[in-house]
Amino acid sequence: MFAAMAAPVNNPDHGFCRDCLTFQRSETRRCERCGSPRLARHPELYRLHLAHIDCDAFYAAIEKRDNPALKDRPVIVGGGKRGVVSTACYIARIHGVRSAMPMFKALEACPEAVVIPPDMEKYVRVGREVRALMQALTPLVEPLSIDEAFLDLSGTERLHGMPPAVVLARFALTVEKELGITVSAGLSYCKFLAKVASDFRKPRGLSVIGEAEALGFLAEQPVTLIWGVGKAFAASLERDGIRTVGQLQHMERGDLMRRYGVMGDRLYHLSRGEDDRRVHPDSDAKSVSAETTFDTDISAMAELVPVLRALSEKVSARLKKSGIAGRTVVLKLKTQDFKLRTRNRHLGDPTRLADRIFQTGLDLLRREADGTKYRLLGIGVNDLSDDDKADPPDLVDIQSRKRALAEGAIDTLRGKFGKKAVETGYTFGKGRSTNPPEPIED
Repeated sequence: MFAAMAAPVNNPDHGFCRDCLTFQRSETRRCERCGSPRLARHPELYRLHLAHIDCDAFYAAIEKRDNPALKDRPVIVGGGKRGVVSTACYIARIHGVRSAMPMFKALEACPEAVVIPPDMEKYVRVGREVRALMQALTPLVEPLSIDEAFLDLSGTERLHGMPPAVVLARFALTVEKELGITVSAGLSYCKFLAKVASDFRKPRGLSVIGEAEALGFLAEQPVTLIWGVGKAFAASLERDGIRTVGQLQHMERGDLMRRYGVMGDRLYHLSRGEDDRRVHPDSDAKSVSAETTFDTDISAMAELVPVLRALSEKVSARLKKSGIAGRTVVLKLKTQDFKLRTRNRHLGDPTRLADRIFQTGLDLLRREADGTKYRLLGIGVNDLSDDDKADPPDLVDIQSRKRALAEGAIDTLRGKFGKKAVETGYTFGKGRSTNPPEPIED
């Protein structure tokens, strides 16, 4: 697949070519073999083994791959004019389009953009293909989302016959050739800096942050570089006169913890490049949810209830398919002025039943039906576990057993004749979005 490499010249200052993987014999500006300018060099290049891999504009890249006519067009993947941007390609990003931006603002910034509704089934399929290629490199793969993961490549040099940095470059070429999308990778000595590095030179980037340079590099960065420092917390730090990571490096751990509690401890360690977390393979999902954005804001329960039922059925289907259940039901609402409301209820036993998820969500929804107009509705479960102890018989609510049996019969019919073979009275013949997007496993 790739050109045979000469015996490794393990001089990190000379590096290797990311396009033909040839080790360089001197500090040239272009590859001595193929002429490519994409050379990887770093004093610690061959000593580092902890990587973070992130697919570039994942959803949009898949759509461009599947429709070559979109190659040079700005592409936005999202939920129509009323939805938000899921992913924007790099051409659209040049115009100022960003993920999670309201679609109307994205189209104001880039009116010539092609908007494509998300196809989660396709994205999940490609995500699994990328994951399989990762797991061929090392068993230590910790997924963070559908398109990114940490990898620990320590001890794999003998297996692959090359240092982890070259293994990452070869992986990126394999993904491009076999799957038709691109990835960026960060390489470092800890998870925090590996993830930071992967964002540096997107798309098709390979960036390295070594241990010797960590303190100096971090000192110049804004505090928002640290995980957990969002807008609100950054504003608190700003009020205390703290704007850069370098300022945190000069503060005592006790002082930071007195001011900011547990987060102060994180600030102390990460500002110094100290992160001893290991890569944990096959991290379990934390929640399963589904949501939909309406074409027009609505407040009437008569219109919200059918959507809630349809979303509950989709979440339930995903739970059953995965053999898991959730103990906490979470209702998500977004008002017309983009303010988010989340309400949750802890159940006595984990559930995977659509009826139980729906009834719990419905009770939470009734409490929010105060005339407020909503642009988004979502339902989900967290506190996940195996489904072997889910939904035990309820000695108080004797009808719950009958509803569970009826739901099982509905599942059987849908599995045989399709999703629309049987509908409940909540959704049958109703308008609005009674066919919302597939559930999202967070």
